[in-house]
Amino acid sequence: MGRRGGPHTGPDGLVVVDKPAGWTSHDVVAKSRGLLGTRKVGHAGTLDPDATGVLLLGVGRATKLLRFLSPLGKAYVGEVQLGTETSTLDAAGEVTATFDMAGTTLDQVRAASLAFVGPIEQIPPMVSAVKIDGKRLHELARQGIEVERPPRPVTVHSLEVLPGPEGDDLVFTLAVSCSSGTYIRTLAADIGTALGGGAHLRTLRRTSVGPFTLADAVPLEQVDAERVLPMTDAVRHLDQVAVDEVRAADVAVGKVLALDELGVDGDGPWAVLGPSGSLLAVYEPFRTGTAKPSLVIPA
Repeated sequence: MGRRGGPHTGPDGLVVVDKPAGWTSHDVVAKSRGLLGTRKVGHAGTLDPDATGVLLLGVGRATKLLRFLSPLGKAYVGEVQLGTETSTLDAAGEVTATFDMAGTTLDQVRAASLAFVGPIEQIPPMVSAVKIDGKRLHELARQGIEVERPPRPVTVHSLEVLPGPEGDDLVFTLAVSCSSGTYIRTLAADIGTALGGGAHLRTLRRTSVGPFTLADAVPLEQVDAERVLPMTDAVRHLDQVAVDEVRAADVAVGKVLALDELGVDGDGPWAVLGPSGSLLAVYEPFRTGTAKPSLVIPA
């Protein structure tokens, strides 16, 4: 169970939810607030409503740790439908174009997909949370407005093309490991274009966010205080250092410390744990040979 304390009465920590289809990420947060008895719930890494899988929730004081989780890499498995483009690049949109892609082989799809491995640039979908001139694209899209979107750099670490459901040669499965900010539906559409036709993303499931996988996740209806992981779990991907009581007192007041005083090296950031193993702060490199708190957890 998560750590308790601070000005609120609810738990503090991390919940890894297996988001159901048909729920927005905000819907999951709102439902979790009721299930956990606290308004202090936020999420890292938005999932589209029709997508399922790993969604990280920060609860209580752990909401302040979400900024360290949002940049983590992601992994997905999805089904791609060849021969049909949609307005949203996924199955939720209206069909905007069709192509005769009968006879396209898995080997051809794999060959076309090679161009999308490594550092690439993507144009964000109009139906997305990206902001252009202060307005979210999905808000503009609902008004029937389409604007020019500059391409954004992302990285596809690995991309595997697998057979789709038996009996449907125009559907294949895509397994992707990528940087934060990568749109799998854009990837699906771009592969379709590279094959000389079009495509859209039919289904999507997020299988991991950084070190957090589906094995860590609980169904939304099972979320309760007993499912809240300690705050130290929310920073399990960071280098960690334990300090004694004297140094813990310095950390509690946000003191800038020499790296050797803190007992760290490397590039950081570092999760700083107290003598009892609780999370005290996250420190980051500062001036030469020193570190400063990026975040201090209130007692």
